[in-house]
Amino acid sequence: MKNTAFYIATRYLLARKGSTAVTFITWLAAVAMLVAVAAMFIIISVFSGLEDLNQDLITNLHADITVKSTKGKVLPNIDKATKIIGQNKEIAHYSKVIEEKAYLRFRENGDIANLRGVDSAYIFVNPINKNILYGTYPSFKFSNEVLMENKLDNRLTIPVGEGADYATILMPKPGTGIISKEEDIFTKRDIYVSGIFPGNDQLDNTIISPIELAQELLKLPKNSAYQIVIKLKNPEKADEVKDQLSKLLGSDYELKTKKEENAAFWKMINTEKLFIYLIFALVIFITTFNLAGAIIILQLDKKEQAKSLMSLGMNMKSLRNIYFYTGLLIVFFGIICGLVLGTIICYIQINTGFFKAGSNTDLPFPVRINISNYFIVTATAGIFGIVVAWLFSKVNKTHFKAD
Repeated sequence: MKNTAFYIATRYLLARKGSTAVTFITWLAAVAMLVAVAAMFIIISVFSGLEDLNQDLITNLHADITVKSTKGKVLPNIDKATKIIGQNKEIAHYSKVIEEKAYLRFRENGDIANLRGVDSAYIFVNPINKNILYGTYPSFKFSNEVLMENKLDNRLTIPVGEGADYATILMPKPGTGIISKEEDIFTKRDIYVSGIFPGNDQLDNTIISPIELAQELLKLPKNSAYQIVIKLKNPEKADEVKDQLSKLLGSDYELKTKKEENAAFWKMINTEKLFIYLIFALVIFITTFNLAGAIIILQLDKKEQAKSLMSLGMNMKSLRNIYFYTGLLIVFFGIICGLVLGTIICYIQINTGFFKAGSNTDLPFPVRINISNYFIVTATAGIFGIVVAWLFSKVNKTHFKAD
C-alpha cells in the first residue's frame, strides 16, 4: 500500500491536475519553498564568508597572545618577562608595543590619533607591512618615521615620503601646575609619513611608529613597553602556552589569547548570525502555508478519486499517505532545487564578485560554501515541511467514504 500511495502521490504532482488552479497552487508552493531555501542558503553562506573575512582581519590585527600589566600601563620587570618569553620553544616571535592617544596636527588641520609604537620585530607578529597602499614601511633608522592609516591621512592631507613636509604629534603631559604656553601641556615631535596602510573599524586613526617615539613623547625609560605581543609557531596551542607563561610570569601580568581579546566581537557576530537564521527560518515557516494550501486544495480536487480508491479497498491511512507523500515531494523538490540554485549563485559570486558590499566600494560580498550550511538549511526546511505535510494530510473520513 505504501508503494501504491507513493506512486499516486507522484502522479498527482507530475501529471496534469484536475484543474488549472490546482496545478498553479501546487507548483506555487514548490517554487516558494525553492526560493526560500535558496535565499537562506545564500545568506548563511555570505555570513560564513564574513566570518572568514573578520577572522583574517583579526589575525593580522591581534597577536596569538598579548601580555599586559595588572598594575598600571607599563609592564614591570620587562627584562625578566622577555627572557621567560624568549625561552619558550612554542613562541616564534614577540614584540614590545606602546599604545596611547595623541593629537596630530598638520598646518591648519588636526585630529585625535591612536599612536602605536612598535619595535622592529612587530612585522613578524603582525605583517602589516604587506598591506601598504603606497609608500614604505618605516625603516626604523629614525624614530619620527611613521606609517599612517589611510582615512586619517586623507583628512589631514599630509604628504607621504622622505623629504615631504613634516606634521606635528602632540602628547599630553601628566601633572599639574600653571599653564602659560603650549609646551606646558604637550610633548611635541615633528614626524614624517613614510607610507599609508588601509584601516578598518579597529585600526581607524592609527599611526604606527618606532617604539622610541612613543617612549620619548610619554617620557618613559628606553626599555619600557605597555604590552608584549606574541606570535606562536602553532596558534592552536595558544591556551596551553598562555597557561605556561602565566605560571612563570606571575600575578603582575595579564595574558589573553586572540580569542579572549575578541570575545565581545565574536559574540556579536554569532548573535547576528543567529538572528539572521531565525528570520529566514520564519520565512520558510510562512512559506509552508503555501504547502498547506496546496494539500487542502488537492484533497478537495481529488475527492471523487478518493471515494473510488476507498471503494476499491484502500484504507484511510493509505489515503492520508497519498497527500502526505505529495507534500513531501513538494518539500524535497523545493529543498533540492533551492540548494542547487543557491550553490550556483554563490559560485558565481565567488568567481566574479558581481555583488558589491556597497555602492561606493569595489569590495564584493564575501561568500564561503560550507557543508554544514547544506545540513542547516535542509534540516530547517525539512522539519517545517514534514510537520506541515503530516498535519494537513489528515483528511476527514466522512468526506471521502464511498457513497
